[in-house]
Amino acid sequence: MLRRDSFSYTVQARCSLAEAAALLGDLTRQGDLHPLIVRVRRLPPRPGAQASYAISDRLPAGPVRFPTRYRADILVSTPEEIVTVARQWPATTVRNHTRLRAEPGGLVRVDVEITLAAPAPLFPYAFRQARAAHLALAARLGAVLDRDPDGPAVRD
Repeated sequence: MLRRDSFSYTVQARCSLAEAAALLGDLTRQGDLHPLIVRVRRLPPRPGAQASYAISDRLPAGPVRFPTRYRADILVSTPEEIVTVARQWPATTVRNHTRLRAEPGGLVRVDVEITLAAPAPLFPYAFRQARAAHLALAARLGAVLDRDPDGPAVRD
């Protein structure tokens, strides 16, 4: 039996929509942002995908980290919206729906909703790890994109 839940966050940064979309729409550029990723390799796109990637992570389990691999597909990539689906064994799926919007004062607002589905026994661990990793990514994303010396704003 699968369990499913979502979380979201918002990042604001001083950058253009094009800069934000370029970073978020290319997973090879996210290795420094995502705290679990150790390697990203571009693959030929799957049918229906604009881009596909093989990603290697190191997941913490107490004092040790164990390697895991999964495939991620960019399904939509425009200056206003990016949709990514990552699939990992066993039956675990992470859907990232990102919306980008220009705001007054040269800000870009990045609204992200992450939905995770996983087998019930694995779900609590997978959801905690996904949430912690993506919130850390959010903090780093704002810092990378933001041109304001006062820093980015991240809201959970």
